[in-house]
Amino acid sequence: MTGEFNREWGRSRVGATDQQVDMRLNGAGDPHVPLAPGGSGGFGSTPAEKTAAANTIETELEPNSKKATEHADESTDAAVKEFDGWDTAAGLKKVADTWDKQVKNLMGRLASEKSALRGASGLFVRNDIGLGNQFKPIGSQSKLNGL
Repeated sequence: MTGEFNREWGRSRVGATDQQVDMRLNGAGDPHVPLAPGGSGGFGSTPAEKTAAANTIETELEPNSKKATEHADESTDAAVKEFDGWDTAAGLKKVADTWDKQVKNLMGRLASEKSALRGASGLFVRNDIGLGNQFKPIGSQSKLNGL
């Protein structure tokens, strides 16, 4: 029985050296896309994409929202003046105040999202550099250097 095992083991070893060995986790998907915990794998975006999104907020969403708000304020103020003395004027004024609060919240949210997008890019880059620096001492002490 020992001889049979040795012959079979020998054949397996020879065949194994000719095979390419890979390891893949089930459900890992595209190896170039980082996974978010519990997510679908669409977590990653490049620093350029984050910068572009932040720039869109700054150059389009914020100014256009401000412009739309000013236009709505002008129209509402004119309507309030026209309905002066009526309950409608008080109702419009209340709606305008609520609108202004919502716009203020929206503008704050846009500013924080813009800031977060710009900060996330830098954070990921600094994290990658820091991790790389942690491995440098390991590589510099290796006896494999210079081979």
